[in-house]
Amino acid sequence: MTARTHTDRPATGATLWTTHLDRDAAVPVSRQLAAALRRSIAEGGICPGAKLPSTRSLAAGLGLARSTVVGVFEQLAAEGFVLARPGSGYYVPIPLAQNQSSAAVNGAAPTSPRLISRAARRLAAFDPPRRGEPRPFEPGYAEIDGRFMTNWKRMASRALSSRSPTQWCYGDPQGEPALRSAIADYLGAARGVRCRPEQIVVTAGTQQGLSLAARVLLDPGDAAWVEDPCYRAAVDILGMAEARIVPIPVDAHGLAVTAVRVGDMPSPRIVYTTPSRQYPLGMAMPLARRAELLGWAESAGAWIVEDDYESEFQHPARMLPSLQGLDRSGRVIYLGTFSKLLFPSLRLGYAVLPEDLVGPFVAARHLDDRQSSALIQTILTDFMLGGHFARHLKRMRALYAERQQFLTERITRRLGGLLKIRPSESGMYLIAWLPEKWSDRSAAAALAAAGVSAVPLSSLVLETPRPPGLVLGYTGHSEAAMVRAVESTADVLNNWSD
Repeated sequence: MTARTHTDRPATGATLWTTHLDRDAAVPVSRQLAAALRRSIAEGGICPGAKLPSTRSLAAGLGLARSTVVGVFEQLAAEGFVLARPGSGYYVPIPLAQNQSSAAVNGAAPTSPRLISRAARRLAAFDPPRRGEPRPFEPGYAEIDGRFMTNWKRMASRALSSRSPTQWCYGDPQGEPALRSAIADYLGAARGVRCRPEQIVVTAGTQQGLSLAARVLLDPGDAAWVEDPCYRAAVDILGMAEARIVPIPVDAHGLAVTAVRVGDMPSPRIVYTTPSRQYPLGMAMPLARRAELLGWAESAGAWIVEDDYESEFQHPARMLPSLQGLDRSGRVIYLGTFSKLLFPSLRLGYAVLPEDLVGPFVAARHLDDRQSSALIQTILTDFMLGGHFARHLKRMRALYAERQQFLTERITRRLGGLLKIRPSESGMYLIAWLPEKWSDRSAAAALAAAGVSAVPLSSLVLETPRPPGLVLGYTGHSEAAMVRAVESTADVLNNWSD
């Protein structure tokens, strides 16, 4: 069949898929809709280059919640079946062969479609964030104070002046032994992690740790259970590994695998969870739930990937032990990062592994990018062994608590009639809840135009609808910057409606 291209023409209406939706079936309608769309795109029922109906009109035509359709479109975008164009909508990609003539006109050499993989087609639909100076309330930034900078520079000077000629060569792809030993000691004391240095692989952060886990543990089509809502990069990474993403709802105590009707779900190879502080809703998984999860994983033969991305900013007396520390069957891969604790461009993290996974992880890390910088690892080792790391965390824990209180009070004073915000015991971000009928995506877009960054909660939801909310980061942003951002937010939201 000859491919047809109607660029920017809307795809045919909701009746295309209505007959494929069985509301009495055990399979959720969201998955039925996603499957029907994939089939229509693959079979040419929706033309290459066609614009899909808006999420609002398709939801109305099918009698579904708009959030359900949004989640389906985002899933298809992550898989490469559709392209998201901010401010315009969703489109069916044009096959590379149809782009070659225009590429030749522009002087670009055409590329054979035989060289383009399924992964490349998925990557074409992914637009990595390009960050410059942080804008309030962009999450994930750390406070870099003068004391930290002074100590880090001194450690860097010492590491540079004391390195022997052989230390300028390639290093260990598993990570420098001295740093792995320091990490093992720290995790044992601070997080109850039970490991030896030989079980640690130094990574470029938790995202690389998850990517390595996906490469080592997953075959295409294997099921990966993820929290819903979920850290979006985790979904993208598992999707790139061609895993079958299965959203598992989060309740007031976090991931609840024992409440799932397991017979309706594909058995997972991996379960991804953030038990210390669920991202983005913020609850901690209680001890009883952790024991249930570990027992279930052992009986199901599933691996648990524990992303412990910011537990260091919890109050030490109220910190629960890690899943890894409670595990007795070797089912947990524990991921941590220094980049959120010290500074984002550090790009150092770690994976704590069951012993039989260390070899495959080290080999995958070597093939990925060989190693992390041995020089940076040496600086971090000295920083930790000199006691600077522990003192820095103590200072930041107190500072971030003050910042959170400041932001909460400021929003309550200026936007108490519009935004509901509740303080948390820890962390680097809060959720501000919008009025029930508002669109958090539209609100976030309006705020972005005013120079304020906020993550819409619905962009992190996969299937289970949640009230509209905005994820607001307060670390790495001064009080003065937050005051200006709150004022801009008040100006936008008081004069805007969805």
